[in-house]
Amino acid sequence: MKRTLLVVFMLVALAACSKAPEEGKEFQVKVEGERVILSEAGKADFLKLAEAEPDRGGKLRLPARLVWNDEKTVRVFPQLSGRVQDIAVRIGDVVKAGQVLATLSSPDYGEALADARKAQADARVAGQALERNRELRAAGVIAEKDWQQAEAAAVAAKAEAERAGNRLAGLGGASNGTYVLRSPLAGTVVERNLNPGMEFRPDQAGQPLFVVTDPASLWIQIDAAESDLASLRAGEAISIETKSYPGEHFPGVIRHVADFVDPTSRTIKVLGEVPNAERRLKGEMFVSASVAVPAGQGLRVPAAAVFLVGDKRYVFVQEGQGRYLRQRVEAGAERDGRVEITAGLKAGDQVVVEGNLHLLKYFKAMPVAALAESGAEKGAMQ
Repeated sequence: MKRTLLVVFMLVALAACSKAPEEGKEFQVKVEGERVILSEAGKADFLKLAEAEPDRGGKLRLPARLVWNDEKTVRVFPQLSGRVQDIAVRIGDVVKAGQVLATLSSPDYGEALADARKAQADARVAGQALERNRELRAAGVIAEKDWQQAEAAAVAAKAEAERAGNRLAGLGGASNGTYVLRSPLAGTVVERNLNPGMEFRPDQAGQPLFVVTDPASLWIQIDAAESDLASLRAGEAISIETKSYPGEHFPGVIRHVADFVDPTSRTIKVLGEVPNAERRLKGEMFVSASVAVPAGQGLRVPAAAVFLVGDKRYVFVQEGQGRYLRQRVEAGAERDGRVEITAGLKAGDQVVVEGNLHLLKYFKAMPVAALAESGAEKGAMQ
């Protein structure tokens, strides 16, 4: 009983927040089943109505964020420990593939260089020994076993020289023992996280020393609800809007829709691409992405018309002057301030969009015994 009274009190308080009849215009109200009947229909000007219209399509607007295009971005991490000697580029510099970004003094690189040179020397010695043994073998003065051992040693030395040389080539660097960081691709330096004299180790977790990208193309990360999934497909055109450029629209395209729902945010990650030749859009910028939605089979009403009683959705439909039916509906996704209605209404129905909480309070103001018997009003309006 206490819980029921608390529910009634809460709903009456909520109803007081909606627009009510002007003072001095109180009149009798009768509730018949799911209908509210006003004795003086002419005084119901505090109620605002809207028509349930066929879904004519529109735009689905979703929050999004611009990030670097990973297909045209490289993050340069150190492969060896060392100390920064010289930095060759600044943020904003345009670089070519293979261009020097920074020079470092690295004992590890010096060791790798020494290993490579030693391996090359060993390979030369083993090759010369193999040639001598070939001549001795031809003269018949060397055992076949000794020849095979010499051949195996030459092959092993050559393989070791190739391994050390490939490692050295992968590290970059110069013959004087300095370690050189180079840009793997052409682009613009958009991030630099090192200073002269700074020491680092490859096992230290942290930011990349450089980020090089081509800002003429950006990726857009969109967070979509499960109900929006039907409108989002790879290859679909999107339109980007940002507060930085009011009234302007930037075209893009959806590249990928994730195959799972994020367990934390309960959203689906959608990835798109946006051309940015003029570089007006910036990485990490928050934007709004719009997707054209075709006309559907259902109806649409203003979101303010739909309210909850328990876990069910309702609207008030005007049946005539002063007569309002509380109608249960099946509601879908909200778009542009209007909610999709798949069942419960027909085109042309007039629904209450302002003042519905005031009408609802008459159901809640029924005697507690009658409220308990109805069984339909067990939930609190949300």
